[in-house]
Amino acid sequence: MFAAIGIVVLLIMVFGGFVIAGGSLGPVLAATPIEMMIIGGAAIGATIIGNSMHELKLLGGGLKRVFKGPKYSDQDHIDTIALCSRLMKMLKTEGPVALESHVTDPANSAIFAEYPGILADPALTALICDTLTLIVVSSGSLDTHAVEDVMDNSIKALLHEMDEPQHALQTLADALPALGIVAAVLGVIKTMGSIDQPPEVLGKMIGAALVGTFLGVLLAYGIVGPMAGRLKQVNAHDGQIFQSVKQVIIASLHGYPQPLVVESARSGLSPAHRPALTDLLDTLRGK
Repeated sequence: MFAAIGIVVLLIMVFGGFVIAGGSLGPVLAATPIEMMIIGGAAIGATIIGNSMHELKLLGGGLKRVFKGPKYSDQDHIDTIALCSRLMKMLKTEGPVALESHVTDPANSAIFAEYPGILADPALTALICDTLTLIVVSSGSLDTHAVEDVMDNSIKALLHEMDEPQHALQTLADALPALGIVAAVLGVIKTMGSIDQPPEVLGKMIGAALVGTFLGVLLAYGIVGPMAGRLKQVNAHDGQIFQSVKQVIIASLHGYPQPLVVESARSGLSPAHRPALTDLLDTLRGK
């Protein structure tokens, strides 16, 4: 939502300021379609060249997140901590056998059924269930540090995939000024082919060519670059939920009391989205 508002503000202020300064939008608007065709087409082609179909699909999802914001809500963070705490408490009090059916078949688990938002997320569910399945099949004999290493690798892979769209957007932002110059150079070449025309004609042609440079810089630093930065923020927020899963599981394996387990996960969340400790504990008591 804020991304869309920002784009509108940017366009109004840039072109409004140009008009107020005495500029005419006519030549800019007349040149924009062709210049955008060159710059936009080159940008799309370069993006296709530099990415596989999988990365292109991720890029589409990343663009949606720029405008929609973080995937996980504050309640999702609370639910994740609560769910993992309940599962680890079951492991401790009832043993691996009691936990097995819940982590090997979460779709039919009564516990997971209470958290449909988590169950609907394959990546988050897999991180929880795969880790706990390892613990179950080993009858709880795995070294805690070994479990932590496995989780670190899993989270690293998840975060890497989440960051792919952001890297693609940033690469595109870095390339757009140069692509704008490409469009401008083509305009200059066209102008040089009409060097015998009167000055007023050549002036319009040169102005049209410079629109390419203008659009390349505006798109890079005014739109695509900030979108890449926003996506990085969104990914950082969403990535915290995986760290919460890790903190609950590892702290529980270390034998920490439940309040400390919950706090180890809660304290890793950003202050803007960190629930109160009492709210989390009340949620667990209510179960």
